[in-house]
Amino acid sequence: MNILAPIVLFVYNRPWHTEQTVNALLENKLSSESDIIIYSDAAKNDDALNAVNEVRNYIKTINGFKKISIIEREKNFGLANSIIDGVTNVVNKYGKIIVLEDDLLTSPYFLTYMNDALELYANDDRVISVHGYVYPIKQELPEAFFLPGADCWGWATWSRGWSNFNSNGQFLLDQLNRRKMSRAFDFNRSYPFSKMLKEQIEGINDSWAVRWYASAFLAGKLTLYPGRSLVHNIGNDNSGTHCTESIGFDARLSETPIDLENIVVEISHQSRLAFVTFFKDSKVGLLRKLMRKFRVLLKSKTI
Repeated sequence: MNILAPIVLFVYNRPWHTEQTVNALLENKLSSESDIIIYSDAAKNDDALNAVNEVRNYIKTINGFKKISIIEREKNFGLANSIIDGVTNVVNKYGKIIVLEDDLLTSPYFLTYMNDALELYANDDRVISVHGYVYPIKQELPEAFFLPGADCWGWATWSRGWSNFNSNGQFLLDQLNRRKMSRAFDFNRSYPFSKMLKEQIEGINDSWAVRWYASAFLAGKLTLYPGRSLVHNIGNDNSGTHCTESIGFDARLSETPIDLENIVVEISHQSRLAFVTFFKDSKVGLLRKLMRKFRVLLKSKTI
């Protein structure tokens, strides 16, 4: 195997989540051979200061990686700006990168999968990135597969891939509309990614991820996904700035490695249809949950 990609971890004010994320990474056999670069964002306000300091105290105690570098922001960047800046700096220096946030548990096979894929597709311009998470889809998926665009829960790319990133949400939305690609971008209208992009433009959210997805999608690039998830998000518990409580995306971590032999570099229409079905089922489930809550509120006469 070639030189391993540096791991870049973005942390803020969640000490418990950060520790769980690091402990899971250390269960990967390649952790001791990997460099990790940790970006610690500064507190946005006084309310976050103690938790930010607690996280910073913890990350200074971490060991078990080949090399540990810590970048403490002197001012609050916010998640989007911190990730865009950090990824740009690291990937331009090292040529490739593995990216995690402070609420992502990884399978012991995560780093092997990421580094193998980064090496396998290093010179294939059709492939923009590698993703470690896959939705808890009921249908059986291929061992690994490709879909258009890019994703954000445990991912990797190369400098050539990240060079496609465009932070201008308005430009991206205009291109999607002009090229009549919004329906496909939204997985046949099963998930409102276009709305998410519009809300980023309007300042309702600060999503770097939807811009990364749109940039890759418009460029006609593909991302590799595992057929079994190597990432589990523990941040959907209302603890994060950009997360809400939801178990609908909880994925069981794969207990076996992903075999990357004989994976054809083309869109997996079977997997794309499975994503569409999952998104549609998730919306139905959410509607039922909201209706149950509404009925409870009616019975309690609180509305």
